[in-house]
Amino acid sequence: MAETPTFQSISRDLRANRPAPLYLLHGEEGYYIDALVELFEGLVASDERDFDLTVLYAPELDSPKTVVNTARRYPMLAQRQVVIVKEVQSAGANFLNALADYARQPAETTVLCLCCRGQQARGAEFLKALKAGNGINFESKKLTDRNIPAVVSEFIKEKGLSVDPKALTMLCDFIGTDLSRIYNEVDKLTVTLGRGAMVTPEAVERNIGVSKDYNNYEFLSAIANADAVRALSILNYFKSNPKANPVQVIVVVLFNFFANLLAAYYAPDKSERGLMGELGLRGPWQLREIKTGMQHYGPWQVIEIIGLLRRFDCASKGNGSRLDSYDLLFDLIIHILNPLGQQGVKL
Repeated sequence: MAETPTFQSISRDLRANRPAPLYLLHGEEGYYIDALVELFEGLVASDERDFDLTVLYAPELDSPKTVVNTARRYPMLAQRQVVIVKEVQSAGANFLNALADYARQPAETTVLCLCCRGQQARGAEFLKALKAGNGINFESKKLTDRNIPAVVSEFIKEKGLSVDPKALTMLCDFIGTDLSRIYNEVDKLTVTLGRGAMVTPEAVERNIGVSKDYNNYEFLSAIANADAVRALSILNYFKSNPKANPVQVIVVVLFNFFANLLAAYYAPDKSERGLMGELGLRGPWQLREIKTGMQHYGPWQVIEIIGLLRRFDCASKGNGSRLDSYDLLFDLIIHILNPLGQQGVKL
């Protein structure tokens, strides 16, 4: 069974000058699509692009036949021509379905790239034909908080660097799911540190501007250890720069931790491997925090805390409270660090 195409696998093939005749690039994450389009353009030498590189815009075309006719013609100077069709998402499913016959038997001397940037491609007939003709179907999915660490770690590895677990968490928390920003910041680290270096918390603090002592990683560690002094000290630091430390992000970090903590208590397999799989953790350091948390918070306390977090979410949006979000957050943390955890407590 053929592997699902990824950004990395397509990039490798294009850089090695091994393109397939037909590609469909679609999905919500535009960064990957834009990066691949640059690689497709690079398949044609700069002095041959006037003749053998064609960029079309689907909404401006009179008919999908224009795409077929362009793709069927022979290259003029190069061994193959590249045809890129952008904004296919604006042309609708009928546009793609009209290319189904071509997709079943694409021209061998053409690399045709169809781009649906920002949404999934529609056109069941075309998608079926694309598969029959061994075309490449790449869906560029929007990143989530859960899979962003794997993406960042992989990119750091591609750049010839390694990364400390705490530094990886600092990067992910600070940058979020903005791929273009992620790649820019990692590129900055690559230039500064050089290949073969380790990305440490100190390097992230020095080059990216994230404090190695006052960040979500350290804050969660303080909560897991029920260390009130450290947790409130970090929270004070966050409050001094709320734009860089939005309350909403902090609460998501807390909720994910306590939700995992509750799941760990009721996991059928409490071995390290079992918990890692059950909770979908990114690495052993996260499991250490879970095990630490289990030493300080019992199951009923965790249930109470999750209720407090839900109540805070409502209050921070103005439901039943007009207090500043950080004032509410301080109150929440005091309660988290001193939960009653009584069975049957009314939340």
